[in-house]
Amino acid sequence: MIEVTEQDDVAALRLADGKVNAMSMEFCETLTARFAEIPPARAVVMTATGRTFSAGVDLVRLLEGGAPYIRKFLPALSAMFATVFSHPAPVVAAINGHAIAGGCVLACGADKRLMARDGSRIGVTELLVGVPFPPVAMEIMRHAIAPQFFADAIYSGATYTPLEAVARGFIHEVIEPQVLLERAVAAAKSLAALPPKAFALSKQQIRAPALERMQSPDLDATIEQIWTASETLERVRDYVARTLRKS
Repeated sequence: MIEVTEQDDVAALRLADGKVNAMSMEFCETLTARFAEIPPARAVVMTATGRTFSAGVDLVRLLEGGAPYIRKFLPALSAMFATVFSHPAPVVAAINGHAIAGGCVLACGADKRLMARDGSRIGVTELLVGVPFPPVAMEIMRHAIAPQFFADAIYSGATYTPLEAVARGFIHEVIEPQVLLERAVAAAKSLAALPPKAFALSKQQIRAPALERMQSPDLDATIEQIWTASETLERVRDYVARTLRKS
């Protein structure tokens, strides 16, 4: 599901869970555990197999599990995002394909984001599905997206080509697919060459406002109520049906 290998003194973490790396509770818990196994001073490169980095939350599993599953899933999803975002060492995302909704949030938790020039798209489609952003996800996107594009990206649910994504702050560079991982490892090693304690403290200072806003128990409770509401699940069911018809 989540493979961790060595790549030139960098921990290479590869998402390999089905065709689109859909985020189930097990996926979230496994990715969080893999990061916990990586020493805090170790740089990380995240990538994936196939043509999709991640399509976001496994909506079929969510509908099958209903409200009881969602109540357990949301904390696991937020913990995964927060773990990636707060890892003290450099994290580089080598976005090999589509990064949609939660997949986009996961990629945007990295310090450096490189995306393959291969026709893939990236964006946050949560409002089109009918669900609000957990505070952790919202703050990661606020941190990543250029301020002038932030609200529109959230409200529109649009997805962007790699070149469009660079202009909006979703990613930093567009890379030829055949050298994507190589360039991501080089970027991770370059950041890791900085003094580790100074880098970790600087990263903490840069991300402190976002990390503070993520701590919002009252908002978490409200978001859980919306996600588990029958009308929300009906909208998700309709979205899944329309998506499956297109595919």
